Amino acid sequence: MATLNRLGCTGIPHELPESARTAVQAAETLGVSVSSIASSIVFATHGTAGDEPLLVITSGAHRVDTRRVASMLGSGDLDRVDAAFIRQWSGFAIGGVAPVGWTGLHPSVPDAMPYQPTTLVDISLAHHRRIWAAAGHPRYVFETSYAELLRITGGNPAEID
Repeated sequence: MATLNRLGCTGIPHELPESARTAVQAAETLGVSVSSIASSIVFATHGTAGDEPLLVITSGAHRVDTRRVASMLGSGDLDRVDAAFIRQWSGFAIGGVAPVGWTGLHPSVPDAMPYQPTTLVDISLAHHRRIWAAAGHPRYVFETSYAELLRITGGNPAEID
């Protein structure tokens, strides 16, 4: 909540009655289209300093075309990551990975400073007036817009699927 406030977000976090670890579960609980759910998907890219995260925020109705995304980045491959990698970098558990407020450890970020990974945001989310994203826990989401999501993440619009 503090991160969302600091970033000037207009939507407030909503607590769901049950965990929603998938876009389908979140959409059903909120009574919205699954395509309006912003799913935070984490991949590993291979840099000179080792593996680093790439955050792809995609519509819950889409799958990430990893070849297309790797080509956009000029990278050879994107690797799927496990829960430990996600927790290490973001501080979040799978199902609650927020698009901002990452508190994981990164050698270039001073302690207590949030880390924002390289972020791509699915252009299909722009078709929705209201978008719902995870707020750091599988039971919490927040409402946002495409423009706000781009602003708060510093993300780049991209065709993901």
